[in-house]
Parts: sequence; C-alpha cells; structure tokens
Amino acid sequence: MSSLGQIFAILVAIACMSCTMTTAQNCGCASGLCCSKYGYCGTTAAYCGDGCQQGPCYSSTPTPSGGGGASVQSLVTNAFFNGILNQAGSGCAGKSFYSRSAFLNALNNYPQFGKGGSSDDTKREVAAFFAHVTHETGHFCYIEEIAKSNYCQSSAQWPCNPNKQYYGRGPIQITWNYNYGAAGKSIGFDGINAPETVANNPVIAFKTAFWFWMNNVHSRIVSGQGFGSTIRAVNGGECGGGNTPAVNARVGYYTQYCKQLGVSPGNNLSC
Repeated sequence: MSSLGQIFAILVAIACMSCTMTTAQNCGCASGLCCSKYGYCGTTAAYCGDGCQQGPCYSSTPTPSGGGGASVQSLVTNAFFNGILNQAGSGCAGKSFYSRSAFLNALNNYPQFGKGGSSDDTKREVAAFFAHVTHETGHFCYIEEIAKSNYCQSSAQWPCNPNKQYYGRGPIQITWNYNYGAAGKSIGFDGINAPETVANNPVIAFKTAFWFWMNNVHSRIVSGQGFGSTIRAVNGGECGGGNTPAVNARVGYYTQYCKQLGVSPGNNLSC
C-alpha cells in the first residue's frame, strides 16, 4: 500500500472509531445491559455500578434522574427484587412468574412512576409500591388471590362476562370488572373477556399494577400524604380496624424497604 493509501486508511479508522463512540453514548442499551454514568453500555461494575443510569444497575449511590428523583432502575436492584422473591417458597407459582426484568419492562410504559418529587419521594414510592406488592402476593408467591369470587359490579361500560371472574390477579391483585376493563383498554388486552391474561403474562401483570398505582396512589406519595394514605387507596377496607394485622404488615414492609433504600419513612404511616 502506498504512503497516501496508508494515511487514508488511518483517517477512515479514526472516523469509524468516532462513529462507534457516538453510537455507544446514545445509551439505548439492549436488554440486560447497563447504561454507565458516562453513557456507555456494558455489564461490568464500571457500567452497572455507581452512577449507572438504567438497566440492571446495582449501584448503592444511584444517579439522580430528571425532576430531582433517583433512578427507579438503580434503586430496584437484583439484590432488592430477589431479596423479596427469594422469601417465597419453592412451590409458589409466582416464584417462576415474577422477575425484575418483567418489572423493568413494564416500567418503561409508566415513566412518571417515581417522578414528580424529590429523590426521597422516589425512594418512598419504590418502598411503598413493593410493600404493597409484598403483602398482596406473599413475597411474590401468589399470582392470583386465594379467596376467589366473581367481583362483578353492574356496569354499562364494563359489563361482566358471565363465564369470567374478576378476582385479584398480579402484583397489586387488580380486582373487579371495571378495573379489568379500564386497565385492559389502557394497556392493550381484553380485561373483560380475558382477565386471566394478567395471571399468564408477567409484563402485563406488572403493567396492571403500575396502571392502578399511577391512577390511584402516585399522587398521594408526591403530595406527601404518607404511607397510610396509600393503604386506603390499595385496600381501604383494612383501615379503621377492618384488618389491623394486615395494616401493620404493610407498614412493616414499608419501613423495612425505606431502611434498605436509605430514606426516612416519613409521617402518617398507618391508616
């Protein structure tokens, strides 16, 4: 190769390296890869450790995201999620159903979860969400509630299918025909005629949990109403002496997760 040709080849190589770096810094990482604090994709501690922006991060010092909130992805680490899941018995149906990857997949459709407040608000929202999920599913043991019933309320908009039941399913145990109908319309499945979809698809299951949460609970966290207010939103029948042990269990999980995430649980813990 001539000297001129060699110089040209070197310039092309440098240009290609520049293109590769620019692409890497877009940080639209594939599933299973972490986006590092510098905007590159990878799987080692340099990518998934401190400053990790998204993906399966395991940083103990998450990088703040837009709006002043901490990154939900970096708070819900493998250790955090599996620390709950691993407490479910080996015979639990949810043991092989729920996963952190399904949670993160569903989270992509609800970008406002964990946003709208301070970094501490984000941590409290994550702690509150998983406190309710832990209680509702028995540490991710149950996909469906134990005490099944029709849960059909007369509705012109969401008329019940007589061959279906609308009992609790999924991480937040979505219940009643009107919730299944509205959630299905929002998410993209037939909640009235195929409510069992929630128990068959883990991503849709988490999407129903996020759908319920963002419509009924999120604003209570952002406005500082306290964890007790979230109990009233998820299962108000437990409040006021309706089921004090259940309320205490939810509060216990919440304070435990707040401690793990390094945030004060705040006031108004019980309903």
